Amino acid sequence: MTWDEKIKDFEIFLRFERNFSENTLDAYIRDIKKLKEYAEGDLENMGPDSIDYENLQEYIFNLSKQKFSERSQARWISSIKAFFKFLLEDECREDNPASLLEGPKLGLYLPDTLSLTDINKIIGAIEISTDLGKRNQCIIEVLYGCGLRVSELIDLKISNINFKEQYIKVVGKGNKVRFVPLADYTAELIKCYINDIRSKNKVNRKHEDTLFLNSRGTSMSRVIVFLIIKELTDKAGVSKKISPHTFRHSFATHLLQNGADLRFIQEMLGHSSITTTQVYTHLKTEELRDVILNYHPRNAKITQ
Repeated sequence: MTWDEKIKDFEIFLRFERNFSENTLDAYIRDIKKLKEYAEGDLENMGPDSIDYENLQEYIFNLSKQKFSERSQARWISSIKAFFKFLLEDECREDNPASLLEGPKLGLYLPDTLSLTDINKIIGAIEISTDLGKRNQCIIEVLYGCGLRVSELIDLKISNINFKEQYIKVVGKGNKVRFVPLADYTAELIKCYINDIRSKNKVNRKHEDTLFLNSRGTSMSRVIVFLIIKELTDKAGVSKKISPHTFRHSFATHLLQNGADLRFIQEMLGHSSITTTQVYTHLKTEELRDVILNYHPRNAKITQ
């Protein structure tokens, strides 16, 4: 993981998911590039995956001595917190070293998820009468049905799909390989896309084994997947801020809600540590809390 790679991903995230204005976007990216220069110069090329709270605190302290305004200092912290929250959500880190920059209280990060109703609304907004719509339907179903990261989706190879045994071989972060079961419905959609849609297009020789292709016959970019989801979300009238990763969160949450073992979910998501997967148990706990508050006789208003 390099600073340049993650800063570029962060810029895409802010532009297409958070809809930042150009001025705000430029300021945030400029702030993180300054942090990158500090890490490379003063911290012996420390990467964004290893920098810690003490490093960040020292960096902020050094900047504050240069007589910048309080408003500028507040924005640095906001930019840094947003950047490391993004890395946490994108599963590039298992912790957020910026959480304590504003105070001693450490909050628990809970990822956004979609209800099954919202997912069906988004899929229902796709024009499946067109070839492009059928491809996009397949993309959404694979994201949700297999819990893939967007980078894993766009790199997915046809040769890594085993339709007979119904699983896909996924090459994840750090070239870690995992095998994800393929549901009958998702498998049929992929087959139809390959045979009926993909086969019509001229495929670039270098991408003959890539599953999802753009109009030029090459692999799709993260930006395009972001844009597809944003357009469908707006069309479906779903008001949440949604990214490709939201479908991965929803995949894990819905499995847990329906009784799947946390260890199996860990395997399917490709988490190296169960600690990362355990965040979904907090989502379930929040739902249980709502049930108690709404339906327990000591809390609910019961009509006699």
